[in-house]
Amino acid sequence: MKIKKFVELNQVTKRYDNLTAVDKLSFSVDEGDIFGFLGPNGSGKSTTIRMMLSLVRPTSGVISMFGYDIRTHRQQVLSNIGALIERPDFYDYLPAKKNLEIFGTLSHTPNLNYRIDETLELVGLKDRAKSKVKTYSQGMKQRLGIAQALLHQPKMIILDEPANGLDPQGLKEMRELIKTINKDKKITILLSSHILSEIEEMANRMVIINKGASVAEGRVNDLLNENKMHVTFETGAIAKAIAHLQQTKWKNHLINHNSNTLTMNLQKEEIPEVTGLLIQKQIPVFAIKPVRSLENYFLKITRNA
Repeated sequence: MKIKKFVELNQVTKRYDNLTAVDKLSFSVDEGDIFGFLGPNGSGKSTTIRMMLSLVRPTSGVISMFGYDIRTHRQQVLSNIGALIERPDFYDYLPAKKNLEIFGTLSHTPNLNYRIDETLELVGLKDRAKSKVKTYSQGMKQRLGIAQALLHQPKMIILDEPANGLDPQGLKEMRELIKTINKDKKITILLSSHILSEIEEMANRMVIINKGASVAEGRVNDLLNENKMHVTFETGAIAKAIAHLQQTKWKNHLINHNSNTLTMNLQKEEIPEVTGLLIQKQIPVFAIKPVRSLENYFLKITRNA
């Protein structure tokens, strides 16, 4: 039987003495999702992930994965899930392939040599399979961690801050890899990240938690209402630009300004209209920058929660 909802958390709570780390948290992850898991530091994300991996027992509530209650069917759940939690740990003095052999043997992975070659090729490390891990860059170690999570052919993987410590090229490679795993390998992904632009670009659904509770859940586009955004115009004539805009239908769309930029709340279709007006009035426009909508939404909703 095909199970649409791979993950369901229902009123899950975790208390440590007088501290409530997770408070009646409920959300679901559908099969095929790249699901964004967002929240400020201390919001309960790591505790939630550890409960999903059966590393921490909930105080109350139910976690079901692949149709199984994790309390009563722990082995069935864990055999279908892979995880990369923070920075992966390896034997640095051993080659990448040997590290995967040790992990695969411990997890009783069938066709181990074939799976190692296949996963190393998928993450772009096949040519460095015999190199010692201590010679790897941080980005390569992160990709090796994903190879380890995929080795036993799980239905779903949990990636906790997979872009930690990566440079721009490493971020690009990680983004492309995650999309490939989801699309080509048909693997559902729960992606916890503080890099909001990565979630905005990759995830189709997300939940935002704050103080251990859910404050928003749904499709990314629906939550962000992408037609509305903050747009910053860089110009050398701020006073003149504001004076002209005050005479137009956009006078109430001005948000703030400084010595060389002004920010407006605009619909996407209005950006070229405002730009055209400024140019027509001989006001130079040096740059136009839409402010990331997820960043605004995230800050607004966590501050208000």
